[in-house]
Amino acid sequence: MNHARATVISVQSAPKSVARTPTLAQTTCPYCGVGCGVDITLETAGNKTTLKSLTGTPEHPANFGRLCVKGTNLLETNDLNGRLTQPQMGGKPVSWDTATSAIAEKMQQVIDEHGPDAVALYVSGQLLTEDYYVANKFMKGYVGSANIDTNSRLCMSSAVAAYKRAFGEDIVPCNYEDLEQTDLLILTGSNAAWTHPVLFQRMERAKRQNPDMKVVVVDPRATDTSTLADLHIPLKPGTDAVLFNGLLHFLAQNGGLDTDFIAASTSGFEAALSSAAEYSLSRVAEECDVPEHDILALFTLFLERQRAITFFSMGINQSTSGVDKGNAIINCHLATGKIGKTGSGPFSITGQPNAMGGREVGGLANMLAAHMDIDNAQHRDRVQRFWQSPRMADKPGLKAVDLFKRINEGKVKFVWIMATNPVVSMPNRCEVEAALSKCDMVVVSDMVTKNDTLKFAHIALPASGWSEKNGTVTNSERRISRQRGLMKPAGESRHDWQALCAVAAKMGFAEHFDYQHPAEIFDEHARLTAFENHGNRALDLGGLSGLTTAEYDNFRPVQWPVPEKTVAGATRLFADGAFFTADKKARFIAISPCLPEQQTTTAFPFVLNTGRSRDQWHTMTRTGKAGKLLKHAPYSQLSLHPEDIKALGLSAQELVAVNSACNTGEPVILPVVEDKQLRKGNCFAPIHWSATWGSNLTLGALFNGAHDPLSGQPELKQGAVSVAAVSFNLHGQMIISDADVAAALSPAFDYWAKTTTDGGTAFRIASNNDTGSLFSNLKSVLPAHWLLVTRQHEKGLTVIATSENRFVFGLWLENSYRALPDEWLDSCLQQDDISSELLANLLRGTPDEAFLNGKLVCSCFSVREKTIETAIQAGCSSVDRLGNELKCGTNCGSCKPELQKMIDSYSSTQTAKAVTPEVILHD
Repeated sequence: MNHARATVISVQSAPKSVARTPTLAQTTCPYCGVGCGVDITLETAGNKTTLKSLTGTPEHPANFGRLCVKGTNLLETNDLNGRLTQPQMGGKPVSWDTATSAIAEKMQQVIDEHGPDAVALYVSGQLLTEDYYVANKFMKGYVGSANIDTNSRLCMSSAVAAYKRAFGEDIVPCNYEDLEQTDLLILTGSNAAWTHPVLFQRMERAKRQNPDMKVVVVDPRATDTSTLADLHIPLKPGTDAVLFNGLLHFLAQNGGLDTDFIAASTSGFEAALSSAAEYSLSRVAEECDVPEHDILALFTLFLERQRAITFFSMGINQSTSGVDKGNAIINCHLATGKIGKTGSGPFSITGQPNAMGGREVGGLANMLAAHMDIDNAQHRDRVQRFWQSPRMADKPGLKAVDLFKRINEGKVKFVWIMATNPVVSMPNRCEVEAALSKCDMVVVSDMVTKNDTLKFAHIALPASGWSEKNGTVTNSERRISRQRGLMKPAGESRHDWQALCAVAAKMGFAEHFDYQHPAEIFDEHARLTAFENHGNRALDLGGLSGLTTAEYDNFRPVQWPVPEKTVAGATRLFADGAFFTADKKARFIAISPCLPEQQTTTAFPFVLNTGRSRDQWHTMTRTGKAGKLLKHAPYSQLSLHPEDIKALGLSAQELVAVNSACNTGEPVILPVVEDKQLRKGNCFAPIHWSATWGSNLTLGALFNGAHDPLSGQPELKQGAVSVAAVSFNLHGQMIISDADVAAALSPAFDYWAKTTTDGGTAFRIASNNDTGSLFSNLKSVLPAHWLLVTRQHEKGLTVIATSENRFVFGLWLENSYRALPDEWLDSCLQQDDISSELLANLLRGTPDEAFLNGKLVCSCFSVREKTIETAIQAGCSSVDRLGNELKCGTNCGSCKPELQKMIDSYSSTQTAKAVTPEVILHD
């Protein structure tokens, strides 16, 4: 096999007198499922390795050198600030031996008294495949329970189930090149411009090179992805299956079927077509609430184009009928034979770096390793013989939502949570918190000292992180890449597989968990995929077994299957029309669309949609450390249509309380912003911010845990909520240079939300206290040596603190919210010497003119909204021209869709002004 040019980096200590020249190493980005290659320049001197610079890997097939803004700023988030570096029990440091002994003893006690199903693991798509493999083997083959589920359940489990129903195995048939080679690209339930920016840039480039390529975006919101669209279908939330059932019916009515392919390679067509027969063009338009001519335009494109990709993500999957939606999409590709061919197929894109690697090793509770089925006795026997395990789970385990319900009911008494933050990411937050608070033992393996889940941990284990982890990941096109360990794990941190092996050894399984290097684990995983396979399972890594450690360290990215060492991997599957069902035929699935469970009512009249923010990742334990990544969107917000804001009597940036019928805690409180790209009656909030970031940021509490009966994936795209203004006596801002002081001060306010800046921490705050009480509280917390200067005025209070003539703290309170630019305040924090003029400006709340240029659009070069608008008005009529003039969009490219929206908005305004109104003369 071929090997990458990456240099293997040793992190062993070298003599202090030896100076090392910079060395190139290659690894993989730890964020989304694109799986971008990253080149790192390292400098090692003595026993210290420093990551000096970072770029995209030019030859990596996933990204060819491109990186998004998150990947570009990886090194900004890789410091030791906030790292958990030593095991803790009850909040106190202990040794690894003490911690793992306590875990092993508790697990064994629970198993002895209540059976193996009373223990559980809840893991993550951010684990490496080797960690995932060991966790799955430990639980299913040695503990004897399938109670190991993963946050990938929240991401792509519906797509997994849809693929398995249709193809007989969880197989993504497409690759990234297909996105560039298609005639028609349909993006549905995906805001790729924000969630998978590097792939979106590949789509943009393909469309520029091939103007005949058509792009359709199916999404209730006109997101930044819509800037690429020839057609946007703003369908009513939850009606996706109606749309694709209608497409199947339309194809049958208009000669669009590939009858030869259907006859030779599929089964169940007549039943699927019968279920779709009632979805006429007019009915689809009515139920989706989209003009009929737009529906016809989409259907005609799919009918006439020889090649088509349907690119789908969480907007499809996160539904009580997500599996059916996936199969409704697959049905249309099977009916037209647009699968297994260049530029064609149903393409599920994953949200996490190793969601697919987890699928390979059976990381979900209803799977076995190597794409075998836990409810298949022959498969269980095969895996048990390979593992030589004493017992084997004989039934599916608890999926995520049900797992936390059983913990809450006292039926699961031990849970080990790895590399994920379920208190934030799960629906029904109140129930999740109640469950963890009453569980006999909660173990959390993480990198950080603080997140919403860690506060429930009896034992916290320090895990290695990106740049320290060493193993493999599989991206959304089935491409396996190496994530290399470039540095020693911080402090006493260990890899997750090492922590699992230590516990397994103390439970009597040392012989079977005696791994010394991740290459040994990968080899075992590869051998299991080939064991008694005989071509019956697509997942076959037999050709990657037997690698030496050096070969493993120099592993070149490859797409599975790789059944033999001479095979270079498979770019796409099903080209021969053969699938992995018993009869080798793909299955059509008859679909009966159904509505989301959380329907609006008079009391809860708004549909709540959730999703990602451009520059953030999951619960921000990494991206939240970089002030640069918080400048585009410093705080969480609730987006509403302008007409809804007007009807509610609200104004932009006013705080609103968001609530739902299932929330038993405090309401979520967010500032409201206008978004005319939303459907009326809909609102949107990002998923990343949590109680770590604010007093009322508990978004998961608004969703009731309703989930797909097959996949178990919860419905996180449709909540039913109320939105109402919330009243406080005082509103304002605060900025602090000292993180410990910031943490101590925030509880003094009835409402607070924080953001990271380059020089400290900024807050939006509100209180029902009077200024006098607040000032007394402040003085009791602020360091005594800080010099306070105050200004009381009829609207409120300003307090400025200096230390050694440096500005270190500022508070601005008024009876209504007046936003001062965080960037200006942050620049003041970073000045070495505060002038009397600057102090006066801070007291008056008068920012410098340079900081009044609107919100940040380009994070890489700090280019703001008004600067861009001025350039557009001066004639910069394309994204390229803006880049030439201002540099925006010329680095990572994540802001390009937003730049295009600004250009389009200006153009439409000018067009509207240029239209001469018709004059009607009357006699």
